[in-house]
Amino acid sequence: MKLIVGITGASGVIYGIRLLEMLRPLPEVETHLILSSGAKLNIALETQWQPKEVESLADVVYSDNDLAAAISSGSCRMDGMAILPCSMKTLSGVVNSYADNLIVRAADVTLKEQRRLVLVPRESPLHVGHTRLLHEAATMGAVICPPAPAFYNHPQTVDDIVNHTVGRLLDLFGLDCGTITRWDGPSRNRQA
Repeated sequence: MKLIVGITGASGVIYGIRLLEMLRPLPEVETHLILSSGAKLNIALETQWQPKEVESLADVVYSDNDLAAAISSGSCRMDGMAILPCSMKTLSGVVNSYADNLIVRAADVTLKEQRRLVLVPRESPLHVGHTRLLHEAATMGAVICPPAPAFYNHPQTVDDIVNHTVGRLLDLFGLDCGTITRWDGPSRNRQA
């Protein structure tokens, strides 16, 4: 599987980093990474990572300014794309096909080629303009996957919450890294 990972400047870059960490040991998955300039800033602000360290987790790395990159064309065979976190600016670009950077162009190509595009919007609260954009993205074929934590698995740390969210996102691509506790009914989960 070939998967494009876009990380934008919204808060929550750890979701994108964790996705790359979870995919790294899977030999059947080839990751193609695009970091926006805002993502690079937030990596330094929100984590102990450096952008180059994040890039080293991917198989292929592109500049967000490289609109001639292979993934900017539908003839480049990819299986899907995840944008996490997805800023409202990027969401707006995707919905309006305003492909002035590679993340939006790759998302546009993913949609036009009818491949899976998963958007992880990290904004709260949402105003009606945001909700309209999310609705439009969904009607275009994108899967909207907000990073809403689950608590039936009794998370003990922020990492537990991040891992579960990213694990659920991987489910959308048919991948299982074995990192999430799955709901198995009320009596069984109460005993856990």
